[in-house]
Amino acid sequence: MRVMTWNLWWRFGPWRERQKAVLAVLRELDPDVVGLQEVWAAGGENLAEWLADELGLHCTWAPSPAPERWRKRIDDPDAGSVDIGNAVLSRWPVVERETLLLPAPPDLADGRAALYARVAAPSFDIPFFTAHLTSAGHASAVRRAQVTALAELVARHRGGTPFPPVVTGDFNARPDSDEVRLFGGTRTGPAVPGQILHDAWDYADPAAPAATWTPENPYAARLLEPAVRIDYIHVGPPGPLGEGHVRHVRRAGHGPVDGVWPSDHAAVVADLAGEETAIT
Repeated sequence: MRVMTWNLWWRFGPWRERQKAVLAVLRELDPDVVGLQEVWAAGGENLAEWLADELGLHCTWAPSPAPERWRKRIDDPDAGSVDIGNAVLSRWPVVERETLLLPAPPDLADGRAALYARVAAPSFDIPFFTAHLTSAGHASAVRRAQVTALAELVARHRGGTPFPPVVTGDFNARPDSDEVRLFGGTRTGPAVPGQILHDAWDYADPAAPAATWTPENPYAARLLEPAVRIDYIHVGPPGPLGEGHVRHVRRAGHGPVDGVWPSDHAAVVADLAGEETAIT
């Protein structure tokens, strides 16, 4: 089973051309479930729904309740009506969902949220989540509160299936940050007592390129920031037959498609074991 996370950079840059590049990458990777952040919707169009239609996938979309600050950042005559949000694309139906507004102080309250989607795969349900945390460099304390709320959302919905929860998203934080360690619970006490969520990248080839935000990408280069991994797939401990075990993980979408970079972020893709991989 292939899962994926990707921040699609909303309506910034050459978004129409980028839209086609995003589709090309997704079509090549052929994921089963995808968590998307910074998805746009406007004038009856929705990027996630368009991608789902093109790829033959199911889609659930959760708009931000506070898009106003985002709208001020783009030079677009339709900016006043453009929404931003998270979405999940899935090969199988979504049978349950919940949206959670993540906590933030007034100066950083721009509608960041988490989306839970319970995906009905053929042999088990998959508790799947995607989230977009605040990006302010100084806001580790805010992100710690956000990952605590996200971990509590996971705890409410992780049960009733042998498949572990899968949490995707743009955490806007380094792997060694307090907030990422708190969320995972393997390098410090977990946000929810007893709940562990493994960083899928721990299973990556140590030599593999890891940065999902890097000046190699011309859209990211404009901010003159160092290369860093800020996008994650977290997975709970495997099920009784090895369900959810991380077989392979890598970066994707890092490069131009017909001369166009799809996003300012690279994606992360992980192949997870299903019930066919029993542990004996």
